[in-house]
Amino acid sequence: MNDNNPRNADPISGESGAHPVGTGVGAASGAAAGAAVGSVAGPIGTAVGAVVGAIAGGLAGKGVAESVNPTVEDAYWRDNYVSRPGYTSGYTYDDDYAAAYRLGYEGRGRYQDGTYEAHEAELKADWERVKGKSRLTWEQAKAAGREAWDRIERAMPGDADRDGR
Repeated sequence: MNDNNPRNADPISGESGAHPVGTGVGAASGAAAGAAVGSVAGPIGTAVGAVVGAIAGGLAGKGVAESVNPTVEDAYWRDNYVSRPGYTSGYTYDDDYAAAYRLGYEGRGRYQDGTYEAHEAELKADWERVKGKSRLTWEQAKAAGREAWDRIERAMPGDADRDGR
């Protein structure tokens, strides 16, 4: 994988550590929740609630997205993909597997409100958009993506697998 943005720079400000997907998902969710709560106070309350909710949700989404370091995850999977179940001999990380693992670890940050199974349809649709020249079928990509999703899930605070709950 050629990383043209190793600092994960914000496309507008240039600051490192940008997470526009996580921030956007959080902002959208927060805006909806804020608007719903603000509706009790009428139309002005709805508008104010949406703005406040978007700001709070955006910050929360950015926080979750920041827990996923794409450089670390890419390096981990690059070093380990050939030893994983389902590896197909002759397939390469850059051409075939990178997009599948990225789908999983970025998907966990993006779809933070549920399980892998709850978001499998969205992940499958995402795969069709991001697979590029990968030769992996959805079933092969799904297995790799699920491993990456689970790795992030285990690292998150409060995870039952890690905390023994």
